[in-house]
Amino acid sequence: MIERLQDCEAVVVAGHRGYKSNYPENTLLAFEQALKLGVHMLEFDLRLSKDNVIMVIHDETVDRTTDGKGKVGDFSCKELQRLDAGRWFAERFAGLRIPTFEELCELLKAYPDVLLNVEIKPSFDAIEAADGAIAMLKKYGFLERCVFTSFDAAVLAHIHDAYGLKTQGFPQAQMYNFVPGDNGTYSKMWAVGISMKLLTPELVEQFRDMGLQVWCYCPDDLKSVYYALGCGVTLMTCNNPVPALEIGRHRETLRSAENGRNPLGGAPVG
Repeated sequence: MIERLQDCEAVVVAGHRGYKSNYPENTLLAFEQALKLGVHMLEFDLRLSKDNVIMVIHDETVDRTTDGKGKVGDFSCKELQRLDAGRWFAERFAGLRIPTFEELCELLKAYPDVLLNVEIKPSFDAIEAADGAIAMLKKYGFLERCVFTSFDAAVLAHIHDAYGLKTQGFPQAQMYNFVPGDNGTYSKMWAVGISMKLLTPELVEQFRDMGLQVWCYCPDDLKSVYYALGCGVTLMTCNNPVPALEIGRHRETLRSAENGRNPLGGAPVG
């Protein structure tokens, strides 16, 4: 299923941590709202709690996105879910909780066509988190929907070598434990994600020449979406998915009028 992104010409929009610009990131509400918008993919971040429950949270600590303080790995799942993960964003979101990965998987059962960008955050137990996430995705029958992302090249290598699954990494300077050379980190990657701050047509061409799928993150307004398209990138991970979805739908209307086909197969194209 994830293979349909191979050299896809349609605009593919991933919700970054859900609908991050308008809702508290990595909460079930943020994911629900992104899905209602019609994103083609969800991107989310995974870490382990102290009692080895896979939690959906970006930062190493809970300080920024909850009313607690301390490292995620120092809290049990129950302790993490007692924290308020919404009020920091706006008072009306008070009471939202850090979801477990299983809770997110339950939500995703109703959206079988949505692809998943599963980011394993760098940590001493990141490989354990990756193994647990893969086991859960297999249990739910979701593995074919997934690409696995990490800024830790050792995690990507483990996922590639142990499971043969598709991975997304980043340019060398942004990664930990990067291994250069023909059999190094780039050889373990299916896709590369490029920040809008670094994105240029030349860099896109360089990675395409290496056989990688080239994606970008966070084009969040019309100007940046058009810039990404001008660079030759059509998969975009967005904090605000609306501009990319609107442009994508317009492009698809024109394309459908010309050839009557859907480049992504059965899924709606944005």
